[in-house]
Amino acid sequence: MDNLLHLDRTLDELDPPRWTAPAADTTHLVRKVHELRRVPLRELTPADLRTLIAQRVALPYVLPLAVRLLIEEPLLDAYLYEGDLLVAAVEAPPAAWAVLPDLGERLRTVIKNLSEEAVADLPRGAAEELACFVARPGSSSR
Repeated sequence: MDNLLHLDRTLDELDPPRWTAPAADTTHLVRKVHELRRVPLRELTPADLRTLIAQRVALPYVLPLAVRLLIEEPLLDAYLYEGDLLVAAVEAPPAAWAVLPDLGERLRTVIKNLSEEAVADLPRGAAEELACFVARPGSSSR
C-alpha cells in the first residue's frame, strides 16, 4: 500500500497532468470528479472513493484506499447500497489490478471469506462480478 504514503497530497498532484476546470455546462458528476481530484487523499470519503473508482480515475491511488476500508468492512455502504464500494472495486479494469497484485490478492481473500448470505443480498449481478474477480488470472484460486 505504498500509495498510502501520499495521503496529504491530491490526485492532481499525484496523477498528472492536473485537470483543467470543467466547462460550465458539464454534469454534476463531471464537476464532482474534478473537485475530488483536488482533495487530499486522507479526506476522501468512501462515497468519494466509490465515485472515483466507478469513473476509473487515478485507480493506482484510490484502489489502495478502498481496499484498506474493505478489509475492515467488506460490505461497506459507501453511497448507494451495502457493498457498493466492493462492487465498484471488483469492476475496476484488470489492468488497474495488475499494477496492484498484492492488494488484489488481499481483496480476493476478503471476498472468499464473505458468507453466501451476504453475497446473495447484493444487487443482481454482483455475485457474478465477485466470482469473476476471484477467478481472474493471477488469483491464488487458480
